[in-house]
Amino acid sequence: MTQEAVPTIPETPQSLTVQAAKLLASTTKTPPQMQSITSRWLLRTLPWVDVPGGTYRVNRRATVLPGRGRVEFDQRGHDVRIIPATLSELPGLKGYRDLAVLERLAALFIPVQVTQGQVLAEEGDPITKVFVIAHGRIERIAASSYGTPYFLPVVTDGDQIGDEAVGVADPRWSATLRCATPGMVMQLDWAAFSALHDAVPSLREHLAEFARKRALKANRKGEAAIEMSAGHRGETTIPGTYVQYDLSPREYELSATETVLHVHKRVRDLYSHPMNQLEQQLRLTVEEIRETQEYEMVNSPDFGLLAQTAYEQRISTRSGPPTPSDMDELLTRQRSTDAFYAHPRAIAAFLHECNKRGVTIGEHFPEGRSKPLPAWRGVPIYPLSKIPVTDQSTTTIISMRHGEETQGTVGLHHTGLPDEYEPSLNVTFMGVSEKAILSYLVSAYYSLAILTPDGASLLENVQLGAQGD
Repeated sequence: MTQEAVPTIPETPQSLTVQAAKLLASTTKTPPQMQSITSRWLLRTLPWVDVPGGTYRVNRRATVLPGRGRVEFDQRGHDVRIIPATLSELPGLKGYRDLAVLERLAALFIPVQVTQGQVLAEEGDPITKVFVIAHGRIERIAASSYGTPYFLPVVTDGDQIGDEAVGVADPRWSATLRCATPGMVMQLDWAAFSALHDAVPSLREHLAEFARKRALKANRKGEAAIEMSAGHRGETTIPGTYVQYDLSPREYELSATETVLHVHKRVRDLYSHPMNQLEQQLRLTVEEIRETQEYEMVNSPDFGLLAQTAYEQRISTRSGPPTPSDMDELLTRQRSTDAFYAHPRAIAAFLHECNKRGVTIGEHFPEGRSKPLPAWRGVPIYPLSKIPVTDQSTTTIISMRHGEETQGTVGLHHTGLPDEYEPSLNVTFMGVSEKAILSYLVSAYYSLAILTPDGASLLENVQLGAQGD
């Protein structure tokens, strides 16, 4: 026979319960929190130039030799083809717009699968082919004066090798080309290109003009030379000269990020103690606008850092992860460097490589901050989560020189706006609707300019993730 459980009788409370007490308590509250706020180091460290007219023109010295661009591809499985219009990114074809001829030229490129360690060309051999890298990494190795191998910057997706033979009587490879990884290259036989060159008058004339410009005197940056005389004695005739300007300078119009903030009048009137509802709504809205502003200054196809950095200022990592040697190479792309910007995961990958090699990283204390940031060769490395990470876990590290005086990189904005809430950000009251909803237009105006090509540089194809010790 089982014993039945005796029901328990709840005890009578001897004092006021917590739930009841909360009805009379004054709750201690925080302001509304926002998880997506970041440190926004790019906005904080960039020097800002006021642009009262809304447009900023960057005048430069005329360039004789065009810079390099990158060829793009249409890939459908294993079928890879060059997009014909992007062949105009080759220096010799800059400005050439005959799409029909570019299509014929693109059809001459043959896709070739390459394997790791495969040699495409030997140093000193005649240049008989042009290579465009569809996928993979190609090392360039030259012999130094001491007989040891000297590694030039690697070339990777979209880069080209061999086009420097245009207009040269006896072109030869200046370095050995060796595949660091498996991949695919688009190969153009020089004889096939020569046949097309001879058959198309417009192409022949364009390349002849390119060869003529290349024969002109230019400095090491491709700018038109200024005639000088130095070290002379006696009655030497002093050369005359002038400085030619770029006749089509780049102009930056301020971009805008805007939203309309809605607040019900009853909420503003009755529920603004102890915290003002309108102020809190506006504070979080401005935070989101500033986050969007920093994202655009990195990723905008019109003025973002990743889009407008010159291709000759871009290098690739030698082996994937960002090593101290890669960071040193990045420093050499500019005459001076004020800051690195990298995704936090890229910073972690770089620190991992330093730890593997027993290399000590430096420290930088930003003004008003007690905790240090990492630094390399005395240059601070700022975290910037707006730099994208690809599906293959690769990203980019940016190096930058700041300021107008040093011909580096500057942020652009316009201060003194009507209803200005923060510099170059204003809040304009738009009225009250029939449903008693107040509307405020919140606008921020900004852009970014790289004054000379070496004002910013990129270390691309930075591999993330843990690497084996």
